[in-house]
Amino acid sequence: MAVDAEVLQALIDEKLKPLVKKIDEEAYYAEDFLYALGKAGFFVSTQKDEQTTLLDELTIVQETAKVCMTTAFCLWCHLAALTYIRKTDNEQLRANILTLLESGDVLGATGLSNPMKYYAGLEKIHLSAERVEGGYVINGVLPAVSNLGGNHWFGAIALNGEQEVMVFVSTDNADITLKEKIHFLGVNGSATYTCKFDNVFVADDYVVTHEASSFVDIIRPTFVLYQIPLGFGVVASSVEGIEKVKAKQNGCNEYLQIQAEELTGKLQHLQTTLKNLIQSGEVNLQAICQIRLQAVYDTLAAVQANMLHNGSAGYIAGSTPSRKLREAYFFANLTPTVRQLEKMTQILKKAE
Repeated sequence: MAVDAEVLQALIDEKLKPLVKKIDEEAYYAEDFLYALGKAGFFVSTQKDEQTTLLDELTIVQETAKVCMTTAFCLWCHLAALTYIRKTDNEQLRANILTLLESGDVLGATGLSNPMKYYAGLEKIHLSAERVEGGYVINGVLPAVSNLGGNHWFGAIALNGEQEVMVFVSTDNADITLKEKIHFLGVNGSATYTCKFDNVFVADDYVVTHEASSFVDIIRPTFVLYQIPLGFGVVASSVEGIEKVKAKQNGCNEYLQIQAEELTGKLQHLQTTLKNLIQSGEVNLQAICQIRLQAVYDTLAAVQANMLHNGSAGYIAGSTPSRKLREAYFFANLTPTVRQLEKMTQILKKAE
């Protein structure tokens, strides 16, 4: 069953569009919109194969990102959490959490920014785990986890000796302390927090995997794949912005080097490439990273073109083109960042 475009657009128009300025300027977290998506059935994967689920959820991210990439990023966080639970071998965890996440009763977050950097050889694991009877005790600090609030859940990976364990924890745990992080150039409404673990007990029923290294290899392609439509949405919005000012100053914009048609052509090419990859059933990390990397550069080019086409109007604080510009730079620095992607694609290519 394909995404109901009319219902999705109605939710965006009612629960997201009116709040975009508040999200951008006042760090407002649009969790009601995310809950509404769940209540409307947009996260339900039952009676769908994996390819259909991916394509449907990519569409939801893209359409959200056209209006507000901050909220689309929060949506990606939720989908990342869903991926962990859909892929875990812990049947008890799946039984406890999956329906809650898919129905919009609770929201999820990733918590894997630090571990993803660790597996790319860039950082050390910030959390430690000690095996105890019936589970693990976790200590340490995650510098930044987004899409958090009350009654939210997120994944985390901790080092247990020479082995990494992945757990799924609730923000309502009294031994987890959250400290909000704001004053970003963009995506202030992403509900981002530093998370301190102080002897947090996680029962075996909430262990995603005792072998996090191999599990990350399984989920990483999907983890990265869900990010790609963040860029697609921003490009589509930038094209709309360029079209709106086509007649500005007696049509002088037609002399600019980058036009809407070129950006649209690149967007459609990447969208088709991604769709074909998913439908082929060969969602491998190298191909996904290459598309993700190209999406970054296409998005940066699109928002810059949008600024140039809008001229001084785009330079006004709070303008849509300036917001899209800041969103694009966040997209370039979202883990895996553009520099990580450059490294990963080159290493994966050599390993062929």
